[in-house]
Amino acid sequence: MADVRIGIQLASLRLPFKAAIETAARLGAEAVEVDARGEITPQALSQTGLRQIRKLLEDYNLRVCAVGFRTRRGYNDPDRLVERIEATKAAMDFAYRLGANVVINHVGRVPEEAGGADWNLLIDVLGQLGRHAEKAGAFLAAETGSESGPQLARLIAALPEGALRVNFDPGNLAVNNFSVTEAVEVLGPQIIHVHAKDGVRDFAQGRGVEVPLGRGSVDFPNLLGSLAERGYQGYYTVERENAADPINEVAYAVQYLKNM
Repeated sequence: MADVRIGIQLASLRLPFKAAIETAARLGAEAVEVDARGEITPQALSQTGLRQIRKLLEDYNLRVCAVGFRTRRGYNDPDRLVERIEATKAAMDFAYRLGANVVINHVGRVPEEAGGADWNLLIDVLGQLGRHAEKAGAFLAAETGSESGPQLARLIAALPEGALRVNFDPGNLAVNNFSVTEAVEVLGPQIIHVHAKDGVRDFAQGRGVEVPLGRGSVDFPNLLGSLAERGYQGYYTVERENAADPINEVAYAVQYLKNM
């Protein structure tokens, strides 16, 4: 198996931006995922600010592997939808300026059946964002986990080719009791980025929980092998949403991936 390219989601470290960059480099990451709704935003970043960030990344031998842009509502929710579309386009432009080609967001609940107002609105908006991606040089990647792999694949198949890519999050799938193996099989060609996150179902409580990498139900050696077989050469970016000790738990995850 080829070397695993490791990224760290800066938000998972729960540190100010510069301190998070320094920590990510110290922990052995090659790249970082930047939160475009956090400390650094498209609206606030001037050309001078952009140059400073690029210099900071260069000083620590890091690059940006993805930009997170998580909205409260999906792209088939009409409430403030135009504003959400324009903000997503700005995030795509922002990602490209930082040297990344991935913008991550949940696209919204995928309807069970094709057709109907929700489905048609989702197809229309994602088509618009796909056309913008061709100009911007950065693609919207749907985060997995809100629906099964086949459900998301059905949505992608209804869109123009390349309009929507996938941020593969096995932890989200495990937490929601969806098959990771099945999702890789049907989404493989569209996976442009991977979140290294683990989870497990707590059947006693009837829900799923995030756990440290390698301690949940995701078979990471098998997952990495399956993705490699399908030609995936992108980053595995460590994400910890609910870590009690963020820095040490991210460090553990990085070492776990390096041991692969």
